[in-house]
Amino acid sequence: MINSATHSPLSLWHADSSLVPFGSEPLGGDLDVDVAIIGAGYTGLWTAYFLKQQQPNLSIAIFEAETVGYGASGRNGGWCSALFPASMKKIASLSSRDAAIRLQRAMNESITEMGTILAQERIDCDWKQGGYVSLARNEAQLVRSQNEVQGWRSWGFGDEHMSLLSAKEASARSNATEVMGGTYTPNCAAIQPAKLASGLARVVEKLGVSIYERSRVTAIGTRKLETTGGTVTADYIIRATEGFTAEFPQFHRDIVPMYSLMVATEPLPKDIWEKIGLAERETFSDKRHLRIYGQRTADGRLAFGGRGAPYHYASRVRASFDSEPDVHAMLRHILRNLFPPLADVQFTHEWGGNLGIPRDWYPSVTFDRATGFGQAGGYVGDGVSTAFVAGRTLAAEILNTESELRQLPWVQRHSPRWEPEPLRWLGVNAVTQAFAQSDRNEARSGKPSKIASSVWKYIGH
Repeated sequence: MINSATHSPLSLWHADSSLVPFGSEPLGGDLDVDVAIIGAGYTGLWTAYFLKQQQPNLSIAIFEAETVGYGASGRNGGWCSALFPASMKKIASLSSRDAAIRLQRAMNESITEMGTILAQERIDCDWKQGGYVSLARNEAQLVRSQNEVQGWRSWGFGDEHMSLLSAKEASARSNATEVMGGTYTPNCAAIQPAKLASGLARVVEKLGVSIYERSRVTAIGTRKLETTGGTVTADYIIRATEGFTAEFPQFHRDIVPMYSLMVATEPLPKDIWEKIGLAERETFSDKRHLRIYGQRTADGRLAFGGRGAPYHYASRVRASFDSEPDVHAMLRHILRNLFPPLADVQFTHEWGGNLGIPRDWYPSVTFDRATGFGQAGGYVGDGVSTAFVAGRTLAAEILNTESELRQLPWVQRHSPRWEPEPLRWLGVNAVTQAFAQSDRNEARSGKPSKIASSVWKYIGH
């Protein structure tokens, strides 16, 4: 068995021979525009797209410190799902039952809406809406599956949103070991994330948006940005920086950058796929607390990731944090445990990247017309479709157009700030360790973990 994984500068997705990188010149002087967007990931790109669709004459510029899709938008697990990080109970407690239901329906609808736009714009990102199967592999996870579906029924969502699977039904989709049941939702598509980012960037550029790569924003002022290439003045400024938000002093405690890591196999032969399943390219995970996620890629690999990497003191972000040998080894072990036919398969890639977590695990879209400043983020790793909805919402806010999206409960709300250090470092890493211990306890006993229940209450989920 060979394990000669190569650490790509960014990810498997960026090493894809079918990817056509975007590529643009950095800003070369001062600039005056109607809308300035910080960050060339999904949130910034979709915001620009929907602005141009509604008001083509707007001058819009996007400023990216590295390259299009450099952050989570280009390195993620490739799920375009309707998952929203905050629970329905939490959303309703801070707004209303009706508002929580409207938000989830908007998330569900976003999958079809995005698929339609990608087809219309001829953005090839290996889109396949095969749904998402989440496996229950011990008694505690089976109880969670049953409670999850029952919970959705209480909110008025049926099988069109999520269905409970028997062991046989779950294994038919994802033939992992020790499967006792699970859940399935059709509201998820597998994608090649870097191809989505680069393809969308080319579309917005054709619409007249200027994208400046390697143009780091060093300071954000009122209707003004300082960048490494010049000063930018704008009527509206949108911050779309997600896991890199803490690099700006005034937003240092707004979003915690947490690292999620991934591995990928070589392309697998037909006989192995017949044993594993995922015939519809379903995305997959199980019901453990410390989240794992995977997909069958268009070229026949398994791309698989999970949490477990440490939070770094003072919300530091470094390229060196993309590699955690112990965590990458753990991911390979978990995947082989899930699918024994992978025992002698070579893993060819390993990588990582940061994602943004607000203190209450609740994403937000905010806009202040008085200052012209807006932002969206805090997606907690569920950002592909959430950024799509956010971009459409920010465009409606800037243009002040009638839109039901502006009435959704995540709009114009602010999460509490994270604690100062060292409390932040202690708390975040303690939560990670508590979830890991909970999963170990449940694997041994099959009983739901009291530790995990306490942690979820602490988070306010």
